[in-house]
This record gives sequence, C-alpha cells and structure tokens, in this order.
Amino acid sequence: MRILLADDHTLVRAGIRALVETIGGATVVAETGDGREALDLIERHRPDIALLDISMPGLNGLEVAQRVRRTSATTRVVVLSMHANEGYVAQALKAGVSGYLLKDAATAELGLALAAVSRGDTYLSPAISRQVVERFLQGGEPATSPLAVLSDRQREILQLIAEGRSTKEIASDLGLSAKTVETHRAQLMERLGIRDVPGLVRLAIREGLVSSER
Repeated sequence: MRILLADDHTLVRAGIRALVETIGGATVVAETGDGREALDLIERHRPDIALLDISMPGLNGLEVAQRVRRTSATTRVVVLSMHANEGYVAQALKAGVSGYLLKDAATAELGLALAAVSRGDTYLSPAISRQVVERFLQGGEPATSPLAVLSDRQREILQLIAEGRSTKEIASDLGLSAKTVETHRAQLMERLGIRDVPGLVRLAIREGLVSSER
C-alpha cells in the first residue's frame, strides 16, 4: 500500500507514520500538513490510500476527498477525525471516503482500516453510531449541513476567511481577483444568512471547516 499522510499536527503525523511503517507492505510516499498541498501530492504520487485529517489549513480533508475523485480516481480516502457525530460522518460518506477513523481509536484500528480499504471495503470506526450509518446507507436523510447550499469555491473561500485570511491573501492563494473574492463572499453570506465575519467563523468551526484551536 502506497500511502499519503496529511495532518497539520507534526507530532500526530509522525506518530501515524510510525504506525504505518509497522504494517507489512505499507509505505508513506508523501506527507504534508496543508490540504491544498495534499491534493497536489495526491495528483503527483497517485497513492493507493490518502490518510487525511479533516481539519487542515487551506483546504479541509472533506473538500480534498471530494476533489480526489477527479484528480486520482484510484486513490481511496480514509479521513481521521475527532468527531463521531452524525453530521461529520454523513458529510464524509457523501464526499466519497472509503474510511472514517476516529483519532482516539486503538492503534490496531489503523491497520484494520487500511486493510479493509485496500480490499475495496469501507471501514468505519466501531464507535460511530450504527444507527447513523444504517440511516445513511438506506437513503435516509441525515442532518443537512448549511454548507450544502455553497459551491466548492464558496466553501473554500469560507474556510480561508475563517482562518483569518484577508481578501488580498485569498485572491493570491486562489489565483483570483480581489473583486471576484468579494463577490463570492457576498454570495456565500447571502446564502447562509450571515452578515458578519465572526458569524462565518462560528459556522466554519461548527461545521468542521476549521478547528477552534486556530
């Protein structure tokens, strides 16, 4: 298994890498702490599995997972998360992930998750509510995220706003004009019914786009 590892906490990443290296046949081909760089590395290395933290700067793990399907169709995604609630799990499954692994899981779970995903199965940490999973798989509607009304670009800009980036910085990061960024910001605020930046930040934290630690 050729694995890409993306987590913005250096010590956490080192620990996961050490665990991966104890699994026979598994090797980390690239690692990063930035979501946008993770997408670039996936396109460059075409790993079998991408292990992605959900909360990463630049582009969160769920946004990366959605785009991986367009850049490296053979790469399967396992997300790492602190959250076992319905909203996060539903968002991950909708993004097309093959595994959802809780960060407080037993270390042996990593090997089980990688083995299952490499076989083409889906792996979900046992601590995740069975009712949540069954409702999703049976076509039931889980709690809808307010972010569902936004485009990919608008979610990306929302995350960067919540990270404290200025309009000029966002424009430079995304290769857009400042006016285009301002237009996207006005549209996403209208769609979300939020009128100020603190409100956007609170929503982004609640929906997992950014961590409250930032």
